[in-house]
Amino acid sequence: MTLRLQRRRFRFALLQPLRTAAGELRERCGWLLRLDDDQGGVGWGEVAPLQPQQFMACEQALAALPDELPEAQLEAVLREAPGPVGFGLGAALAELQGVVGAAAPQGWLKAPAPALLLPAGEAMLSALEVAAASMGGLERCTFKWKVATLPDGLERQLLEQLLQRLPPTARLRLDANGGWDRSTAEAWMQRLSDDPRLDWLEQPLAVQDQVGLNQLAALGPVALDESLDQHPELRLSWSGWQVRRPALEGDPRLLLRELQAGMPQRMLSTAFETGVGRRWLEHLAGLQAQGPTPAAPGLAPGWTPAGSIFSNDPEQVWAAAV
Repeated sequence: MTLRLQRRRFRFALLQPLRTAAGELRERCGWLLRLDDDQGGVGWGEVAPLQPQQFMACEQALAALPDELPEAQLEAVLREAPGPVGFGLGAALAELQGVVGAAAPQGWLKAPAPALLLPAGEAMLSALEVAAASMGGLERCTFKWKVATLPDGLERQLLEQLLQRLPPTARLRLDANGGWDRSTAEAWMQRLSDDPRLDWLEQPLAVQDQVGLNQLAALGPVALDESLDQHPELRLSWSGWQVRRPALEGDPRLLLRELQAGMPQRMLSTAFETGVGRRWLEHLAGLQAQGPTPAAPGLAPGWTPAGSIFSNDPEQVWAAAV
């Protein structure tokens, strides 16, 4: 079957910069993909690398694709393409094939209530107050706080204030984005490992320190994120929690099959997608919630602006990207 591929650039700014140990994220940009077959079917995809060094590789991979190509050729290309390109092409093919979407038995699933993303530093405390006021309390909420962005002593003081404010039924995830050394990570784990509110420490050490990550996981719950992107083989071997960002990791049909098979300890997380990628994120999070270890997905509500580019209707997203 011959397929017709169209690409369209998009760009949007976050409502506030996301500060992490790796730097600041202020905007998202990339390409929307539209894939048409010769029977009137349409599939949609999105390509949006997070790392600046990946952007050129994705741009070159998309530019190398002809506007018309056989389905088998596209399947071969996406297996070798950079992760974000593999996601975009795989997502569009899956929709054309009826694996997901209107033609699939489940349609598009909705995600469960998400974790709330707290900003780094002292801004965390005011964001927590806003959340408590808007929701009438913090009971049964899950929070993710970005750490390793300030001197450790100051962040430890902020942690104590955060713990004082969280009710017993709340859950907490701390994301260091690989910014701690072993002694710092161990100190945080020792402080929190006995606290029933702790979900995990997320990527506490650098990707290169897998030995240290293994040792830390023996002391308490550790979730891998960036390690999974740079070393995909860990998705098969890491027995702890995995933070999975489908928009970055390649053909989403692979993760879809994992979740359909009931693989435990996968948590779905956003890379700040348009409405096209968001449909996939929510669908996979909905599947995860039906599995053996349901966990609040990381959808980062309140961090992206309103607008048609975030619509559930891909035609509206496509039009908004002009």
